[in-house]
This record gives sequence, C-alpha cells and structure tokens, in this order.
Amino acid sequence: RVKDRLTGEDVEFKARIIFCNASTIGSTAILLNSRSTTFPDGLGNSSGELGHNIMDHHYGMGAAGTLPGMEETYYNGRKPNGFYIPRFTNIDKASTQKEYLRGFGYQGTATRGPNTSGNAIGAALKDQIFGPGPYQIRMTCFGELLPYHENKMWLNFNKKDKHGMPTITFDASLKDNEAKMRKHGVLCAEEMLEAAGCKDISSRNIETAPGACIHEMGTARMGRDPKTSVLNKWNPLHEVPNVFVPAGACMTRSGTPNPSIPYMALTARAVDYADRMVREGVL
Repeated sequence: RVKDRLTGEDVEFKARIIFCNASTIGSTAILLNSRSTTFPDGLGNSSGELGHNIMDHHYGMGAAGTLPGMEETYYNGRKPNGFYIPRFTNIDKASTQKEYLRGFGYQGTATRGPNTSGNAIGAALKDQIFGPGPYQIRMTCFGELLPYHENKMWLNFNKKDKHGMPTITFDASLKDNEAKMRKHGVLCAEEMLEAAGCKDISSRNIETAPGACIHEMGTARMGRDPKTSVLNKWNPLHEVPNVFVPAGACMTRSGTPNPSIPYMALTARAVDYADRMVREGVL
C-alpha cells in the first residue's frame, strides 16, 4: 500500500514478486513499517537485524598541492582526467596496519584555473584570465566504515510526518578505528603528493557523520544464517522469499569504491534468480 504524496490517497498494488529498491534507508524503512502479527518488528525481521549495521564512506579528508612545470601545455593539457587510487592497506602481510582494520581509497583531480594573480585590471586582467594557471592536484580520501551493530536506524511511531508516516531516526557515528584510519589516509596523501613533486601541499581532516558521503548501505544485511541476517545470498528475505531487497541495504561491508555499480549488478543478479525460480515453479 502506498500513499500519493500529492492527494494523500492510499493505493494498493498486488504482485507475485516485490523488488524493494527504494534506496538503502527507504527500503529498510518500508520493511520496518510493514508490521503484522507474524512480523511485529518489521517484515522479515525475526533476526532483529533490520535497521542495524548502517554504513557509509567517511571522507572530508585528503590533501592538495601545486604541481610545477608544464606551463607551456595549453590545449592538450588544460583538462586532464581524474584519477583513482585503490585501497593498499590491510590487503596482505606487508600492508597490515596495527592501528586500524580495513582501509581507504582516493579519488583525485588535476585542474588548471585561470592565472589571476596580481593586481591587474583591464586588458592585462583579460590576458591573465585567458592564460592557464598552475596545475592543482587534489586527493580526497574515502574510508571504509565498519559494520557496527550499534550504528542503526529505526522508525519513531510517536512522531509522524505530514503524511502520517513514522519518521526515521538515526544513531550512527564514526569510531576509533575510523579516526586512526583518517590520520593515516591524510598522511599517505601528503607523502604521495610530495613524491610526485608537488609544492605548497595542504591537508584536511574534517570528520563527517555517516550519511554525509551519500553512500549509505547496510541495515538489511545478506547472510547464510537467518538468525543473524535479513536476506539470503540472492537478496530475498529469508522469511518472505518473494520479497527482494537488492538495494544498498543488503551490503555487509562498505569497501572503498563508489557502490552504485555493485547495487546494479546485485539487482540484475537477483532478477535472474527470481526469473529462474518462477520458471521452476518455486515462486
């Protein structure tokens, strides 16, 4: 049953199979709000895991610097591509870190702004604006947030929104593991820029709350054991096999790359499985 946001009218839809792809938070909110005598705490939530283990990437950290040289390169070098540096810590014995678990990756850019230094005006200022300035290299660090059980969301049925729906409440934060990871991520960025020959290197480490990176995941985790997870390996609810949740809610860990493509791959995989189950007469 859905509510029309403009008219407030309730509309019911019936289907053989339901795919709940309403984003990480929205999908879990729908399940938590789908209560019955069989599932008083939310659809398929006998494990009690629904809403827990919320994750995001933590960022707001990295470094930047100016790369000298190549001032004569204009048309072919004015707009270089972005770059990505994958995780390189805690992947083998040599890269093991004693201070923290997991790791981080970097998304970077190289840009040239206009050369507007000085106090020029008029024609001289125009000449500066049309001339390229030095290359600026910026690296943003994206860290993995561990799937803490205490990082969670739930519905407040005592506080309704304008549509009469319960409001979503969050209790999630970065922990000590992430704080130590952030320090190392910034240090490594500084070291790489220095090794590349950058000058005037600056760094930043402004802690962000879960959700700031808008890479939300977790809250309806996949797993083999129905006692400790919400979905099975093909993304349907353990207890309601015709309801699939291939959204980011299914994730068991956050990793470091952007997660949208894995979500699409999981959805395609779940659709293929659902199709096979229909053909076999299981669903």
